[in-house]
Amino acid sequence: MSLSVRAAILHHAPVARPYAETRPLRIETIELDPPGPDEVLVKIAGAGLCHSDLSVINGDRIRPVPVALGHEASGIVEETGPGVTDLRRGDHVVMSFVPTCGCCAPCREGRGALCEPGNAANGRGTLLSGAKRIHCDGVEVSHHSGVSAFGEYAVISRRSIVKIESDIPLVEAALFGCAVMTGVGAVVNTCRVQMGQSVAVVGLGGVGLSALIGAVASGAGRIVAVDLSEDKLRVARELGATDAFLASDPDAVAAIRDATDGGVDYALEMAGSVKAFDTAYRITRRGGTTATAGLANPNHSFTLPPVGLVGEERVVRGSYMGSCVPARDIPRYIAMYRQGRLPVNKLMTGTLTLDQINEGFDRLDRGEAIRQVIAM
Repeated sequence: MSLSVRAAILHHAPVARPYAETRPLRIETIELDPPGPDEVLVKIAGAGLCHSDLSVINGDRIRPVPVALGHEASGIVEETGPGVTDLRRGDHVVMSFVPTCGCCAPCREGRGALCEPGNAANGRGTLLSGAKRIHCDGVEVSHHSGVSAFGEYAVISRRSIVKIESDIPLVEAALFGCAVMTGVGAVVNTCRVQMGQSVAVVGLGGVGLSALIGAVASGAGRIVAVDLSEDKLRVARELGATDAFLASDPDAVAAIRDATDGGVDYALEMAGSVKAFDTAYRITRRGGTTATAGLANPNHSFTLPPVGLVGEERVVRGSYMGSCVPARDIPRYIAMYRQGRLPVNKLMTGTLTLDQINEGFDRLDRGEAIRQVIAM
């Protein structure tokens, strides 16, 4: 039997701003098929509003529509499909936005973020099995990143789910599915920052501030925060940044290089902007690494002088999903949260109802929020 639930559906993109008026996400009653083999029905508890969702609404990232958005989430197992033997009703879980098949070459190398079948399924708007389990008015609806968390329930591949302990608030646990995994992972997995090294984070949204607290937890000696918002720079200082600079200051790059003796060991671009990447590259020292986890518009490009890579032995790296293995890293980061080493709760701007989702995306688009979570 299918299940009737409320969910936020995007029928076309791009959509003009402000979203409070144009209402790109319509709250509709959808029909969810029962979970198929190796799939799970999850009652969503918390779902974070992320720039990756916004980039679908504004047309920066093309996804098949209609689509049920939402990819950063936590929930409670309601029902398991055939073949799922390690989860049971009532288990608390966090979702990963790339399902990991465990069999392809990247998965065998421990690089689940690059799972080939998982990323292909995400591009098609299906679950890992190739199925679509969502229907609205008789029309198939695409899944977003295999999760589709902006709804009361979701059918999700077991390969997208990580079981967690039940002693962490589920609304906060949602952030571990994207912001924390991507930001902290970029520091500890992609860059492997060592104690005493210097780190700059350009772009202080949920992912950027997660990277910042990851740098603090890693023992970085100098932590530079860069953003267009004075309010976010203030939060960065409270979370452990040793230096903070307004990105709009025309002298910011020179000031950062001066303050850090020629640049930082690692500069992480987290804004999804070519301009932000340019700033990150220019504040990286000779021999240093510039890493990006920001998803810029795919039509935008950056010109890189090869002579600098050679003469300065520079490294440029991409980081997707924090180079994480979700089943390994999400429990580790939650353990660090319990120890007080990753104050993830301080990244939350507030909670919303599902009916407030369009207004929430306006705040995210204007840079007024770090992480808003829909509390189901």
